[in-house]
Amino acid sequence: MTPEGTRAACVHVADGTIERVAAYDSVPPGVDVVDAGELVVLPGIVDTHVHVNEPGRTEWEGFATATRAAAAGGVTTIIDMPLNSIPPTTSPDALEIKRAAAEGNVHVDVGFWGGAVPESLGHLRELHDAGAFGLKCFLCPSGVDEFPSLDLAQLRQAMEEIASFDGLLIVHAELPDRLEAALAGVVGADPFEFETYLASRPPEAEGDAVEAVVAASTATGCRAHVLHLSAAGALERVTEGAQVTVETCPHYLTLTAEEIGRGATEFKCAPPIRDAANRDRLWEALRRRAITTVVSDHSPCTPKLKSGSFLDAWGGIASVQLGLRAVWTEARSRDLSLDDVVRWMSAGPAGVAGLRRKGAIAEGMDADLVLFDPDHSVILVPTELHHRHPVTPYAGRRLDGRIVATYVRGVEVYANGEVRAQRSGRLLERGNA
Repeated sequence: MTPEGTRAACVHVADGTIERVAAYDSVPPGVDVVDAGELVVLPGIVDTHVHVNEPGRTEWEGFATATRAAAAGGVTTIIDMPLNSIPPTTSPDALEIKRAAAEGNVHVDVGFWGGAVPESLGHLRELHDAGAFGLKCFLCPSGVDEFPSLDLAQLRQAMEEIASFDGLLIVHAELPDRLEAALAGVVGADPFEFETYLASRPPEAEGDAVEAVVAASTATGCRAHVLHLSAAGALERVTEGAQVTVETCPHYLTLTAEEIGRGATEFKCAPPIRDAANRDRLWEALRRRAITTVVSDHSPCTPKLKSGSFLDAWGGIASVQLGLRAVWTEARSRDLSLDDVVRWMSAGPAGVAGLRRKGAIAEGMDADLVLFDPDHSVILVPTELHHRHPVTPYAGRRLDGRIVATYVRGVEVYANGEVRAQRSGRLLERGNA
């Protein structure tokens, strides 16, 4: 599957790089050959929204387990979020601590986002220069005390600073005043019913926040990226010509509020999963390319933190291993192609993060390849999951597609249900990946 289309071909790999994509029968004598047969050879999935949580909360996840799950899901590159690790990645020193924790412990290639919090304003270029792929902020409480949010004046300040070095700001876009008013409105409602949680995070919180991001980006010239959009109507706030891109996630494209039962907190995330009509509008936005990127927002925790009511449980869905299959299952039912899925999940995220050597099968790119059987179909059982705690809303759900093998820079890291023992992933920096 190449940028020019899907065809029979022979991919020549040397020293971890694709030398050329040649005719199918162009096989030099005496070389090792992997014959994919009737499988599809995809570029490795690029997941730019993964919470690894190490160091500090490694009991939630960790580099070894997160990247093992990634390899099993056909993901060859992840970009780690600056929270929920301790310390958060809000300074060059914290970035070095994060890199030290990851060194030698990753099965796939790993890069890092930095954090824009009130205390780091005025020092964001230092993180940029240290190799962070961009800076992340929250406009509402993040869920952890060590990563405070920015108000709208601080958002503008951060954008002015980031624009000065042509960096990228990625934004959790929900406005706190909207959330506070909505939460007050559900006092007394049953916190174990999903409808209560859904009412506490209304689509207007996203829409108003996206409008604020677009306005600040337009005023400062800063490039911005809206994370994990769940409310399709918020896209109406993105004006033509704005330097603002938008991502969504597999759970918003596959799951619906109508199917979430009482106390089923494995479905809780923020922003929340919304109704089926909203899901359909997200798919239409993908068709017209108003949304360019689909990433997991892999956000695991311990099973204990995931229990309780919808208002108390941790909000996050661990799905780095399942994103490709989940999106393909829904896409093919909507007469969309595997080429579309690759554009959203490989080329799109690579473009957002500035990963010049990732996201396509083409000359000069890293040999990140996935052998994929698109016609395989099976009911998911949590025991096949490789992340630390196999809690998932996809349990018992039919998923199409099977990752037969995953290669990172030409090295086989996963095959036929097993992740290889070697942890041969590399740590990436902005500008050299």
